[in-house]
Amino acid sequence: MMDTQKIAADLADRLTHSNIKINEPLKHYTYTKTGGNADVYLTVKTLEDTAEAIKYCKENNVPVTFLGNGSNVIIRDGGIRGVVFNLLDIRYCHVNDKELVVGSGYPIIQASRDALENELRGLEFACGIPGSVGGAIYMNAGAYIGEVKDCIKEVKAIDQDGNILTLNRDELELDYRTSIFQRNDSIIMEATFQLEYGDKQEIKAIMDDLTEKRESKQPLEYPSCGSVFQRPPGNFAGKLIQDAGLQGYRIGGVEVSKKHAGFMVNVDGGTASDYEDLIKYVQEEVAQQFGVELNREVRIIGEKL
Repeated sequence: MMDTQKIAADLADRLTHSNIKINEPLKHYTYTKTGGNADVYLTVKTLEDTAEAIKYCKENNVPVTFLGNGSNVIIRDGGIRGVVFNLLDIRYCHVNDKELVVGSGYPIIQASRDALENELRGLEFACGIPGSVGGAIYMNAGAYIGEVKDCIKEVKAIDQDGNILTLNRDELELDYRTSIFQRNDSIIMEATFQLEYGDKQEIKAIMDDLTEKRESKQPLEYPSCGSVFQRPPGNFAGKLIQDAGLQGYRIGGVEVSKKHAGFMVNVDGGTASDYEDLIKYVQEEVAQQFGVELNREVRIIGEKL
């Protein structure tokens, strides 16, 4: 068993700008409002501290997990061993001509608003995505009219040895809801978006239209993990789930949204296990009724109780 007190003390000695908590409930940091405890919960504020903490964890065989704002993730009820890195304080946005340079913890929604204020177009699609910039890149997030790969220029990251890397667009291997970061375990720290000048009122009109669509169709009034499943080729996950008669189906405190069947909402003190069980049930029913395999978009991490 790991000595979490020693790990926390060692990190405190090595890092200059950080906040460290022991046995921290992760349900406070996820949109589902579920999840067990982190052994050590580390909020890093600089690239240098992040690299130093990663080196320490590797040298001492301490498992590491990186968490953005928890909008498209389910953390299991048994929590996460080792160190959970909170990257939300890596939070800044600079405009350099037609480029937006953004820290990984910066909300992607706010980045789209900053682009608007600077009369830059290309990030309108992100005006309703409730994730961090790092999370958006990790899964090549997209909505309606675009996705991250359409406007990203380069990403600054840290590998598992604590080395700082700069990856250009082609090296990111962005595709539908995937990126190289899902395979190489490097940590996204900063992104540069390449945008174009546009008419501010036209950009705003597009964003207003996308916001109205999101608010009218998505169950924003309940805790949820966002869109649960990837879009099957030639079909839509939500329509398949609705056609299968599963809208409103509930396990424990979690149900398939009555507003949009592609979402699962925590309506009554649901747990991560409720989410997992409901996801599995929906996958089995859709496969049985329509012969279509639904692949998860949401990440599930941590240990079961």
